[in-house]
Amino acid sequence: MEETYLLNVEGVKKKILHGGRGELPKLQDGSKMTFHFQTLKDDFERTVIDDSRDAGIPMEIIVGKMFKLEIWETLLSSMRIGEVAEFWCDSIHTGMYALVSRGMRRIAEGRDPLEGQKHRCGMGNMFDYHSTGYDDLDELQRTPQPLIFIMELFRVEEPSAYKRDTWAMNNEEKLAAVPVLHSEGNRLVLRKEFAQAAAKYQEAVICLRNLQAKEKPWEDGWLKLESLVTPLVLNYCQCQLELGEYYEVLEHTTELLQKHNDNAKAYFKRAKAHAAVWNEREAREDFLRVAHLDPSMAAAVKKELKQLGERMRKKHVEDRKRYQGLFQSPQG
Repeated sequence: MEETYLLNVEGVKKKILHGGRGELPKLQDGSKMTFHFQTLKDDFERTVIDDSRDAGIPMEIIVGKMFKLEIWETLLSSMRIGEVAEFWCDSIHTGMYALVSRGMRRIAEGRDPLEGQKHRCGMGNMFDYHSTGYDDLDELQRTPQPLIFIMELFRVEEPSAYKRDTWAMNNEEKLAAVPVLHSEGNRLVLRKEFAQAAAKYQEAVICLRNLQAKEKPWEDGWLKLESLVTPLVLNYCQCQLELGEYYEVLEHTTELLQKHNDNAKAYFKRAKAHAAVWNEREAREDFLRVAHLDPSMAAAVKKELKQLGERMRKKHVEDRKRYQGLFQSPQG
């Protein structure tokens, strides 16, 4: 049986399941630790809550970047490369796990982990939203409890050895990354790699939204950032139109128009999405709004309305034939 021992941290026990190699890595601020983890309840069944292997994405932590679950940095700092260890952590260390898990699950689902989050500390957000959106995490949130973490440390990289993800950047680095991401997205669009381009635009938007959260809404700093967000969102929506993700376009253009109800390009892209999902009335209203806001787009609107009319007439004919076939009496 593996030896269980205490780290020099109250409420933590460690059991080495597979020994690592070499010495303990020398860590500094900015070092990146890459690992897989499994989170279990401390119950008879050892119920699995999360498993990074199921998501197919290893976890990364940047040392010194104030990861919400601070104990993880401590646990990983006690491990050698290639080591697999099991840690029992008392509830004094696991109170933030529900919010951390929520963010990781949203990333695995391809969603923004900060979407809808107010600019407050994690605990404040917990009280604001009451629910994480996941029943098992809501239970942990209501009743903090000891958890078991099984971790396998793959590698440790020094700050100069890797390209940092935008979430690990400071404010100045995030702002500097935006035009680079915008340019990369444009280059990918020219190559018709729309999914990859959309990911670049989305990453740039997330950078700007994180910066915006530190500004007072509708004041100069916030508005300046918003002016950078808008074209990126429109580019993202164009990619989604090309990919056939019409409801994604409807969601993002509607959100944009709630703030900027005079943006003709947003109406145009929303109109095309409405047309694609057969929302004829909504599509016509948006197209006409475009022509009113920007007369230079009148010719494009006229062309789209003509195509919409032809598509709708064709659909009505097909629907009529289909219904007639359903209700015709069989010939005796």
